[in-house]
Amino acid sequence: MSSAHDTPSGARSGLKWAVVGIAVVALFGAAALIGMWLGGRAPEEPAAVVKPVPAPAAPSAPVAAAPAPAAEPPRDTTPKAKKPAPAPAAAPEPAAPTTGELHIDSDVPGAMVFLDRKFLGNTPVTAKDVTPGTHRLNLTAEGYDGYSEPIEVVAGPADVLIRFKEVRLNEAIDVVHKHGIGSCEGRLIADPQGIRYETTNKDDAFSIKFAEIETFEVDYLKKNLRIKKRGGKQYNFTTRAENADPLFVFHRDVDKVRLQVTGAAPAKK
Repeated sequence: MSSAHDTPSGARSGLKWAVVGIAVVALFGAAALIGMWLGGRAPEEPAAVVKPVPAPAAPSAPVAAAPAPAAEPPRDTTPKAKKPAPAPAAAPEPAAPTTGELHIDSDVPGAMVFLDRKFLGNTPVTAKDVTPGTHRLNLTAEGYDGYSEPIEVVAGPADVLIRFKEVRLNEAIDVVHKHGIGSCEGRLIADPQGIRYETTNKDDAFSIKFAEIETFEVDYLKKNLRIKKRGGKQYNFTTRAENADPLFVFHRDVDKVRLQVTGAAPAKK
């Protein structure tokens, strides 16, 4: 028979591992009990932290207050006028004319026109590039007295209308009025209304209509022009010229219009 000490090696090995397992289980059980015990205790309060109280700071010098900002000036709310837009540049003005341009016409169509004895054509006609100054204008129309007058031309255009059908008379002559005793000087002026004598001696001045003239005559040799008012006073005039030519021309031109206006027969001579 074998004794107890004669246990097979396989049995001893199994027993060894059994003992190790029990030890491990016991160890885990102990750890669990400790954990449960620790979990059941109330947590300890943390220790109070004592902070030192700082000593009071020494009083500092008062700080000067900052100056108040300057007040802003009131804003101008008046609406500002808009600046006008610049005017467009003006177009350059044309150069001023330096010569005259005459547009000549007449109340009798087709009158022949002469300027300084040069034939221009028949009315209406235009004379271009006429030098400024005095020129002689002549027009003739069949059945009417010719027109011949000096004309003043200026630079630029001008209209000239000659009226053949209109009575024209503008004659004047410097004369000496012969009185019964003495004389006075003055000026005889004739227009379509009649003849007037202008003088500084107001008592000798007069005016006579063509219809009132009874005698209107000239004595070339005696250098005398006589005018007699119908049923009234008679006037005698002379000239300081060397001859009676001024009296003759004045009488001729005035008597032509006098007859045309009154339809009377030629005055006595």
